[in-house]
Amino acid sequence: MNKYSKGNVNIISLILSAVILLVAGYLYISSETKNSTGNLAGIPEAYKCLGGDFVLKSAKGPVSLADYRGKTVVLYFGYASCPDVCPTSLGLLSLALQKLTAEELEKLQVMFISVDPERDSVEKLKTYANAFHPNIIGVTGSAKEIAAVARHYGVMYAKVEMPNSALGYSVDHSSRYYVVGKDGAVKKFIEHGTAPEEIVTHLRSVM
Repeated sequence: MNKYSKGNVNIISLILSAVILLVAGYLYISSETKNSTGNLAGIPEAYKCLGGDFVLKSAKGPVSLADYRGKTVVLYFGYASCPDVCPTSLGLLSLALQKLTAEELEKLQVMFISVDPERDSVEKLKTYANAFHPNIIGVTGSAKEIAAVARHYGVMYAKVEMPNSALGYSVDHSSRYYVVGKDGAVKKFIEHGTAPEEIVTHLRSVM
């Protein structure tokens, strides 16, 4: 479904970097503050301020989180050239979306937010996101805009130079789904690798 350039990548270094980043991201928001279902109940007030409205760009023009008030919105931060984490996450999410009814899909919007604005044009993101599911919209913005949105949601990402690869660089990033309720507030975090059936349960609990 997706083709990626191949180069001489230091596999061990990339895996270690990704693991360190993902663990750090998990500890930053989850750890002992999130209950087993991913609810926000009971976590410190400092974490409850994660989230907020934003305006980014899609192939159809400017997109605001506020545009989807009244719907459940799933946010996922990644990038189109991601070789493994993003395809896995979006693939699992796509399987979950296929289990929802047409009526449920009408009440749901997924936004794939690129943390690689240098390479991810809105047209590229449209093609990439739609390859997984038509309910997924790809959005991006300037490096400053993306950094601001990522900061508001506690997303961690970092550019990693790969001089011996045709890609030139990769982007290590934390991986989780943010489920935003009809009121625009984050209701749940769903961790990377969660099974489609469990994702569906989480989505329905918010919808």
